[in-house]
Amino acid sequence: MKDNYPPDFKYEDFGPLFTAKFFNVSQWADIFQASGAKYIVLTSKHHEGFTLWGSEYSWNWNAVDEGPKRDIVRELEVAIRSRTNLHFGLYYSLFEWFHPLFLEDKSGSFQKQKFPAAKMLPELYELVVKYQPEVLWSDGDGGAPDSYWNSTGFLAWLYNESPVRDTVVTNDRWGDRCICKHGGYYTCTDRYHPGHLLFHKWENCMTIDKFSWGYRRDAEITDYLTIEELVKQLVETVAYGGNLLMNVGPTLDGTISAIFEERLRQMGTWLKVNGEAIYKTHPWRFQNETFTPDVWYTSKPKEKLVYAIFLKWPISGQLVLAQPTAIPGETEVKLLGHAQPLFWTSLKPNGLMVQLPRLSIHQMPTRWGWALKLTNMM
Repeated sequence: MKDNYPPDFKYEDFGPLFTAKFFNVSQWADIFQASGAKYIVLTSKHHEGFTLWGSEYSWNWNAVDEGPKRDIVRELEVAIRSRTNLHFGLYYSLFEWFHPLFLEDKSGSFQKQKFPAAKMLPELYELVVKYQPEVLWSDGDGGAPDSYWNSTGFLAWLYNESPVRDTVVTNDRWGDRCICKHGGYYTCTDRYHPGHLLFHKWENCMTIDKFSWGYRRDAEITDYLTIEELVKQLVETVAYGGNLLMNVGPTLDGTISAIFEERLRQMGTWLKVNGEAIYKTHPWRFQNETFTPDVWYTSKPKEKLVYAIFLKWPISGQLVLAQPTAIPGETEVKLLGHAQPLFWTSLKPNGLMVQLPRLSIHQMPTRWGWALKLTNMM
């Protein structure tokens, strides 16, 4: 701020600069639908306390009173529910950097609960009742315990009495030391990847921009993850039992920049072909292939299906899978997006070698990773 804004420029002076002049909610919804996502999470309020709806508890510091003069949350909620099949979710920061009541509570080691009673809890109840999110993504405990936030009381209401009690899903950030211990699903850390199978649902919340959760005007092309890197993140995450939450930062004009839109649409293109190996799958008994690098497994146990997702097409045209055990005469191997079953041979003591079809680059089902569908495996 000192380097780029006038003297005495304060944080609240950013409010009028946030215009959302080109915010086209239908376009946003169409991009999210095209991405292949199944749910979205909008940041309804971050740590600076600016709410993207006209909260009566955030007087004159919200998107209806200041800046856009629009209820961003409502507009997006309506568009998502009317134009897409995505589940609508909201992120909410518990604490606020500048709020005098929070700072007062903090200075007293959180012995008093002035801020949760006057601001946070009423606002959170308002948000849930008004917009009925199916995902409630809590964040920013400010170093305060869950007892300060009255998280257990709020969650009891959320799951037993609220309008979304039968549909809502929550994460694990409801107070100091709650993270990765409690919650409908774990987030643990930003860009979380356990590196092993977790037996509790978890989410890898990460950014397409390697360095920022917001939009950066000075970002260079190498600062963005490539579609190959994003597909790898998705595949690894799902193989270990997680969901992927990919963050994009819109501009102050309310637009999603072309680089973000391209990545989202590319992911959707990939999922149109390979989504069967991602959606509604479970981790298999092996998460990745030990013999051939960059091969990851998912499964559908009820259908007796195993999917082997490989990120590098072998030059030899032969893919060796050491983990599955095939049954001669029963096991069938198909490449998703390619009609004909593939020829395979058993390896000893276990495994199989799959003969991939000879395809030109234009005949490839996708360009950034492929999935084999293995039927009737042992």
